[in-house]
Amino acid sequence: MPPGVKLMQKVSSSKLFMKVGPHFVPAMDRAVHKLTRGKVMLSAQMLPGVILTVKGAKSGIARRTPLACMPEEDNGTWVLIGSNFGRPGHPVWTVNLLKNPDAEISWKGTDIDVTARLLEGDERAAVWEKCLKFWPPYATYQQRVDREIRLFRLERRTREQ
Repeated sequence: MPPGVKLMQKVSSSKLFMKVGPHFVPAMDRAVHKLTRGKVMLSAQMLPGVILTVKGAKSGIARRTPLACMPEEDNGTWVLIGSNFGRPGHPVWTVNLLKNPDAEISWKGTDIDVTARLLEGDERAAVWEKCLKFWPPYATYQQRVDREIRLFRLERRTREQ
């Protein structure tokens, strides 16, 4: 485990981070991602991340959101965790994916077309356990909210001709 990860896990579980993180982390990630032409995301130094581009559920306008992810290296997929930093309410990007599952991610500087699928039931339970091992603060986030945190699996798709 890289140095500082335990500290970052503790900080990210705090109530202060829950209030400040949603405003600070995405803004920093967007700026650094743009400056490095998609090669770097600051938060990815602790936790892997993608920039998700998905059409808005109501507007249809493409929305770009930096997100932590759990890569599933064995099958070339990614899991997105709709924790919303442990705040009430599902994050807007999850609503957008439910309405528009065909999306794009920027992963390590490469744009990849993906289709998102909401995980449910036993499949969700198994992936949730992996998420908790991957980043233990997700357990704290779940304890703070009355909703079930949404998990999406992103699978590659071929670009439509």
